[in-house]
Amino acid sequence: MQDYMRVLHARFCRETELQGVREACRTLKEKLGQQGQKILLQLADLENKLRKESLLMSFIAGFQLSTGIAEELEPYSFEDEEERRAAERAKMRYPYVKD
Repeated sequence: MQDYMRVLHARFCRETELQGVREACRTLKEKLGQQGQKILLQLADLENKLRKESLLMSFIAGFQLSTGIAEELEPYSFEDEEERRAAERAKMRYPYVKD
């Protein structure tokens, strides 16, 4: 389970990429004029779009994980288990009796 979670995290976590984009934006803003700042705003818009897509992919991955776990889990009933075991014991004890 942890391996699966690590793979999902590595696939969808882009925080280090976003951090690099933020630092580059600050540096450019200090050095650019008005035209350059317009381009910088476009870059910031693209960063926001990337973040939204990343959040959506993360949500989808979490949802898929939860549905996969839910499919693997079957409701456990102690009474059903005891009934099954009793039936098996009865079959072993009385093999000539049919169901």
